Amino acid sequence: MRRARVESSESAGRSQWEVVIDGINDLIATGVLKPGSRLPVEHDLSVQLGVSRSSLREGVRALALMGVLETKQGSGTYVTSLEPATLLAPLGVLINLQRPGNVADVMLVRRTLEVEAAGRAALRIGDAELTSAGALLADMESMLGQESVAHDAVMEADVDFHRVIAQASGSPTLSAMISGLASRTVRARLWRAMQKEGVERQTHAEHTSILSALAARDPDAARLRMNVHLLNVEEYLTAHLKADSRWATG
Repeated sequence: MRRARVESSESAGRSQWEVVIDGINDLIATGVLKPGSRLPVEHDLSVQLGVSRSSLREGVRALALMGVLETKQGSGTYVTSLEPATLLAPLGVLINLQRPGNVADVMLVRRTLEVEAAGRAALRIGDAELTSAGALLADMESMLGQESVAHDAVMEADVDFHRVIAQASGSPTLSAMISGLASRTVRARLWRAMQKEGVERQTHAEHTSILSALAARDPDAARLRMNVHLLNVEEYLTAHLKADSRWATG
């Protein structure tokens, strides 16, 4: 294994664990370490990176939290699959740390990503995915017809509907980012559903129009209808930002 390109932590003004992160990332980026590869033994890797073994452990722990490495008891430390869903998982933690007042900002980012995902999906979505999305909308309509609406179940179907579209975009990174953002705004959207009469019916109608655009393979219409749908949520949350703080992300 070639030596990773590392600088003196003193000269670069970095701590040794940062040198470890950069060094291991460099080995992965250059193909020396691949998804599923086992890291060299601790002594050899610490020598290779020019750091102490304790610093190596700190850097490895940090990379494990980032989803880059995983430690298997009694076996060693390995490079993960490096799939976007794994690497972007910490995004959810960062979103959870946002203050309630930033929910509208999170929704803005979500809308930006989902509008593009809808446009891409219109050009790529298959019949099976259209059927799946349609079935979710049918389930939602059935639930909304009940005397006592199970808002949690309706929201779960809502999240799944958006997930189908994100996955149909053909971009695993885009899909992972949308999933991380959408799942962290559920609480805010549930709050809106319970506060604003008829909003779930309105949401269902908007979902139906999005699905129609996807079925027509019309990317412009899909983008427009997704934008309108998410903008309605965003504007409502922004307008009620100071009125009630119970709808924090989550």
